[in-house]
Amino acid sequence: MGLVSCLRSRCLGLGPRMSNNVRSWCRRYGQDLIKRHQTTDAERALTAFPAGSNGEFNLPKDLTTVLTRGKDYEVWDTTGKRYLDFSMGWGSVLVGHARGEVLEAVTRQAAKGSNFAYINDQELQLAEEIIKLSPAVEQLRFCASGTEATMYCERLARAFTDRTKVLKFEGAYHGGNDIGVTSLFPHRLREYPEPDPTSAGISQSVDNHVLVSPYNDLHQAEMFIDRYADDLAAVIMEPFHRCTSPKPGFLEGIRAVTQRNGVLLIFDEVVTGFRLAYGGAQEYYGVVPDLVAYGKALGGGYPIGVFGGREDIMGLVSEDRMGSDSRYVWTASSLGGNPISCSAALAALSIYRQKGSYEHLHSIGKYLRAGMAKCLADVNLPGHVIGDGPLAQILHCETLVHDYRQQKLQENAEQRRAVMIGLFRRGVFLNPMGTKFYLSLKHTEEACDQFLQRLEDALLEYKGQRT
Repeated sequence: MGLVSCLRSRCLGLGPRMSNNVRSWCRRYGQDLIKRHQTTDAERALTAFPAGSNGEFNLPKDLTTVLTRGKDYEVWDTTGKRYLDFSMGWGSVLVGHARGEVLEAVTRQAAKGSNFAYINDQELQLAEEIIKLSPAVEQLRFCASGTEATMYCERLARAFTDRTKVLKFEGAYHGGNDIGVTSLFPHRLREYPEPDPTSAGISQSVDNHVLVSPYNDLHQAEMFIDRYADDLAAVIMEPFHRCTSPKPGFLEGIRAVTQRNGVLLIFDEVVTGFRLAYGGAQEYYGVVPDLVAYGKALGGGYPIGVFGGREDIMGLVSEDRMGSDSRYVWTASSLGGNPISCSAALAALSIYRQKGSYEHLHSIGKYLRAGMAKCLADVNLPGHVIGDGPLAQILHCETLVHDYRQQKLQENAEQRRAVMIGLFRRGVFLNPMGTKFYLSLKHTEEACDQFLQRLEDALLEYKGQRT
């Protein structure tokens, strides 16, 4: 006897009112079961989630997808369709999906406990490894995401300097906090250094406390830092901005002008950390900030966040300061440093340390970018390919640009959207609103060749629609 039938039979012994209530619930429950069998997972997703996604996947409704598993550089949806994954959890799965070493570490730890909300042996071991590999980090704390990590860095900078303003570079994403989504995709190209909120619901105080400068323009940044130095707590930046490399001397210049003015430099290494080099952008570019935020690839596909830096700055979070020191910075995390994520991270770091890991990431990235440039040339559509390491992006522009505003002004948004959707329809899993393609240690030249054929087909389709 099914659950609904069983409950209906039990209703006979209830009073009239209770019996009617249960019968009504049974009807609704039965209808829901029937509805679930009659609708697709995609339709259910569109009902349960706004736009059918967890955020920023602006797909046409007919492409709404529900994933069920992944392996190496491929993912499958619930209909059985296979995709080449060039998003890789927005860069969080640098090791590849369902990597054996990570699975073993997580399974082993799960049998011993999943979360204690307190220092544990896996967390301690991971902290010591990060301190060893990161030139900027003398002490650190864990949290659950990159968004939290950058938020705490900004808070520490304000407390340490007793200043309120933070300068960011236009188009940079520093997580879902207010600063992170300010001038991320600015609708109004305001005169620098005025910010423009990308989202509604952001505190109006952001207008007073955030300065915005164009990336790769050292002269402009120096001018703003010098002008606002008395009120400027920090400069926060992705050293590798979206998918744009810093011009020679740019990072060094920012480091020099911040030091000269007593302004803290925060590196958001949520993307670059462990991806460009084992020591991240600090090792790759040879520039050391005061504070750094990590996430994504550190966790081996599991949620993690880290903020760390100089001991004199990090000391402000020490709880013995609470109530007696006006500069005390409150931090806490229920899930930060949990042994499951830390076990996954330790396994991921051991993979990154293996001989040839970074040679592969850089060589496969070069292979993909060269192939993408050839596709654009063969199809004779405007565009430039940029990136470094295992990251790539197509700028759908006539000329090569080096900052977000020039990209926004020059890029053919229709071409970009059509190509990204065309790739998705051809079985390439990616974020159509995003701009970066993420590779992993499991991507091969064969996988890239499959991607490139689909890219050429998508470009040709778009070109055919225009003629």
